[in-house]
Amino acid sequence: MRTFASFQFLCLVSGVLFVACESFASKEVWALTTFKEAIYEDPHLVLSNWNSLDADPCGWTGITCSLSRDHVLKINISGSSIRGFLVPDLGQLSFLQELILHGNKLLGIIPKELGLLKYLRILDLGMNELTGPIPPELGNLTSVVKINLQSNGLSGRLPPELGNLAYLEELYLDRNKLQGTVPANSYPNLPANLHGMYASNSNLTGLCRSSQLKVADFSFNFFVGNIPKCLEYLPRSSFQGNCLQKEDPKQRPVELCAGAPPSKGHPGVNPKNKPAKDVPKHQETSKPAWLLALEIVTGTMVCSLFLVAVFTALQRCNSKSSIIIPWKKSASEKDHIAVYIDSEMLKDVVRFNRQELEVACEDFSNIIGSSPDSLVYKGTMKGGPEIAVISLCIKEEHWTGYLELYFQREVTDLARLNHENAAKLLGYCSESTPFTRMLVFEYASNGTLYEHLHYGEGCQLSWTRRMKIVIGIARGLKYFHTELEPPFTISELNSSAVYLTEDFLPKLVDFESWKTILARSEKNSGSISSQGDICVLPNSMEARHLDVKGNVYAFGILLLEIISGRPPYCKDKGCLIEWAKDYLELPEVMPYVVDPELKHFSYDDLKVLCDVVNLCTHPEPTKRPSMQEICTLLESRIDTSVSIELKASSLAWAELALSS
Repeated sequence: MRTFASFQFLCLVSGVLFVACESFASKEVWALTTFKEAIYEDPHLVLSNWNSLDADPCGWTGITCSLSRDHVLKINISGSSIRGFLVPDLGQLSFLQELILHGNKLLGIIPKELGLLKYLRILDLGMNELTGPIPPELGNLTSVVKINLQSNGLSGRLPPELGNLAYLEELYLDRNKLQGTVPANSYPNLPANLHGMYASNSNLTGLCRSSQLKVADFSFNFFVGNIPKCLEYLPRSSFQGNCLQKEDPKQRPVELCAGAPPSKGHPGVNPKNKPAKDVPKHQETSKPAWLLALEIVTGTMVCSLFLVAVFTALQRCNSKSSIIIPWKKSASEKDHIAVYIDSEMLKDVVRFNRQELEVACEDFSNIIGSSPDSLVYKGTMKGGPEIAVISLCIKEEHWTGYLELYFQREVTDLARLNHENAAKLLGYCSESTPFTRMLVFEYASNGTLYEHLHYGEGCQLSWTRRMKIVIGIARGLKYFHTELEPPFTISELNSSAVYLTEDFLPKLVDFESWKTILARSEKNSGSISSQGDICVLPNSMEARHLDVKGNVYAFGILLLEIISGRPPYCKDKGCLIEWAKDYLELPEVMPYVVDPELKHFSYDDLKVLCDVVNLCTHPEPTKRPSMQEICTLLESRIDTSVSIELKASSLAWAELALSS
């Protein structure tokens, strides 16, 4: 009986341990999956095999597990250009020893939950775009040996809690926006060569307590005060480019240090250079302990009240310095994380107020286009140009901080376009009451190419006019792909994305970027991937700057649409490319591709265009030509003069008269 009872006890213990291990593993998979969901650009597809349905992440790219394959020990995804956010759930990887995300484009703040990783030895987040303060909770990483946060946009003061890291050997904080003094105090006369000898002494504070610290770099920040004596063993270059009093390491000019908070004894604190009153040192240190304690408590309370007041004011202010991102959709919707956005991001873009756009667009009654995601209004600015205003259709409660950040980056991205074949972004509108997110473009008065091809009079688009439109689109895409860094791609390149001016000059417009914003990382089963095997164009934000070859494929389809006058897809005949492929390579039947509305066309031009269509729609993306090659080919071999049509078409004479 006793043996049976022992067996039952062992079974119970094994079951508990099994459940605990399963639960732990599921938390780690969840944490990794949540991190992947927060990444919205993955140009090298390093996270493509991170499958949330896979209970074993040990085979995922960049993941190293324990020998028993029950815990994640290392994450190493460096130099992969992934763009997104660090999520608090990473703090659930309780056995993680290395977190290396160096050389990416990570945004937002460093989650304080990383301080829960008690076994972490290496934290490398250098060369990213992280902002906000360094969380004091990193002082709880009791096993950490190396911290690299260099080349980000981190701000605020350096937390003294980093001095708790007894095993810290390397600390890289250079090239950020950190302020205040370097937190490290020791005996006034402690020689630098005795660093670490008295590290256990309670009088040592901050980094002076890090007895194992061998390498540290604080350069190119906004630190003030003096170099701590306990850190004078470091090279002078470790402190250059700051606002320190020392003249030896090269410091920032005084005018660049104006915004840096002064420390005790920092030049400029005493107005009019009046000599300070001589106070004996023994008087400064002879205050009773109770008085010092009272001063500390009072100061802490005042600072707390001040911070609460500032935070409340910022919350009420329209131009917030941070936004809230609900990472998890829970019933309470209380799970947030603050993400600090660079207030300088939109400084060069005109911001319109809703009222002036409402007046310009006749109370938003002049609707010229619509989709499930947006409405397009036509308007006229007072004393200014005609405009097209795109308004996003979304409720405020569905607008997350993530979408706000992406909206601002989209505005910045569109604002850099400057080409005669690209619609010019005039500005944007962002208001909270009523909730408004709008883009304001210059208006192209002749509507879309789609309308002219499929709903207007096809005869308005003569062969010569179509050739000019084709070359104009090619020039615009060449500019997007080769003259901008990073390259710019149209989210849905089709005839609806091409607007025409009075003289039929094509203007490329990315109105469908709203779908990109709202879709986030969702995949559309009917989108043209870089493989080009489906009929609708991509709306995944991961391809925003990356799907250049997908744009080339879409240009081939658009070219075929312009030649034939047929839509890219219809229920009766399916995909246009499937219908046309039997005609594209046979010269004797090639003319069957041409729009029947056209009475005259150039056979030589047609052969060139069919060759370009075949090149652009090659099933292997790497074998498709660049837009620069395509543009050169079209410009050299397509005749856009009207001399041929003048002989046979009275319409061409009228067209020539209109264009002259």
